[in-house]
Amino acid sequence: MIQGTGSNVGKSLLVAGLCRAALRRGLSVVPFKPQNMSNNAAVTEDGGEIGRAQALQALACRRAAHTDMNPVLLKPESDIGAQVIVQGRRVATARARDYARLKPRLLAPVLESFARLRQGADIVIVEGAGSPAEVNLRAGDIANMGFARAADVPVILVGDIDRGGVIAQIVGTQAVLDASDAAQIAGFLINRFRGDPSLFDDGYALIGQRTGWRGYGVVPFFADAALLPAEDALDLRRTGEDGPLRVSVPVLSRIANFDDLDPLAQEPGVTLRMIGPGQAVPGDTDLVILPGTKSTIADLAWVRGQGWDIDIRAHVRRGGHVLGICGGYQMLGRTIRDPLGLEGTAGDVPGLGLLDLVTTMRPDKHLSGVEAVHASSGVPMTGYEIHIGETTGEARSRPFAHVAGAPEGAMSTDGRVMGSYLHGMFADDAFRGAFLRQLGAAPSTLAYGEGVEAVLDALAEHLEAHCDVAGLLAVAR
Repeated sequence: MIQGTGSNVGKSLLVAGLCRAALRRGLSVVPFKPQNMSNNAAVTEDGGEIGRAQALQALACRRAAHTDMNPVLLKPESDIGAQVIVQGRRVATARARDYARLKPRLLAPVLESFARLRQGADIVIVEGAGSPAEVNLRAGDIANMGFARAADVPVILVGDIDRGGVIAQIVGTQAVLDASDAAQIAGFLINRFRGDPSLFDDGYALIGQRTGWRGYGVVPFFADAALLPAEDALDLRRTGEDGPLRVSVPVLSRIANFDDLDPLAQEPGVTLRMIGPGQAVPGDTDLVILPGTKSTIADLAWVRGQGWDIDIRAHVRRGGHVLGICGGYQMLGRTIRDPLGLEGTAGDVPGLGLLDLVTTMRPDKHLSGVEAVHASSGVPMTGYEIHIGETTGEARSRPFAHVAGAPEGAMSTDGRVMGSYLHGMFADDAFRGAFLRQLGAAPSTLAYGEGVEAVLDALAEHLEAHCDVAGLLAVAR
């Protein structure tokens, strides 16, 4: 099990790399994360949802994503509450204090999922969440030491030297842990080193002396990590000025499934701009993408609060294009109805009014992989749906795509404002190329999926070169 001294120290990437390294050594390997908190979710082959990082790790193992790989997923709906997904299905929406009381009941399904995965693999590589040093959260823990001890899984503790203070990160973690929890730790890794690793030899030795733990290596910063799908909103970034087609994406406060944008960030003919709070949508934008969100109504208020609704209307008047994906699609309509108060106070909220549509929020969630045909180009495309709400209205007579012959999404009469529930569409090379050509871009040369595979192999080689992979795999029991 890979645990970290804090959040965002590189656990997800290390697990993906170790999974691919184990696979390349001829082992049958599977990823596992007992509890994840993310609004970036993937639809699994068994019809549920898991964190996007576990879907990437499954790809590293060349396995189909399954709900057992992430049995507890928390999807924040507000600053203090989150949707609780257990083995792929929503079971509750809980405030933080209520979830603390719910947690002890979740260890059983976590261990059940883990046991199933163990039966079908030579090795399971587990990712922790946050840090075991958060000892105030230890009671009822299922994410770190609570799981590790219940399942008797040895732990490797990862510190991020790029943040500074890595000696204190690791030695301090041992200092605050219960002795039985500390005994579960078999060693440590240093991650994200920049420069000559030999310069840290004395610090590396000091950690070993202070903790009594074995060091398994110093992993240099892996720049190509930026080419892999990101799960954490902290990883959202504005890309460089790469191509003539300018795409602007307002960063919503509860943005979800933002890895939809990753292929566009790598597209040579595209400049992708992430528009943060207080920034205006640039006037030279060709396409505005309103991305997915965990809370459409709250983020629609966020859009208006930033003045982006005014920017988007001005963009349309100038002849620009708009694409709304999932929650962004719902925002484009005339009205969003929430009769049950699923996203807050029950009632109707006016949308942006760019498409003649009405969305009604309903508790049932749509979860499915989708094969479709892009309506305006006739190009087949793949994606997935993960949303609540039903959208109807006149604009649906001009669908964005067809799924099994049925209309999906909508467009304005001039075709410049588009909406769709399909996530993941830009990972499909044929569709992405056709869509961008319709906006005036040059033919695409990017093979996105092949690139992700190549980076996973390079990551495995990176770990093999800089840490004791054989020793790490041998720790398992």
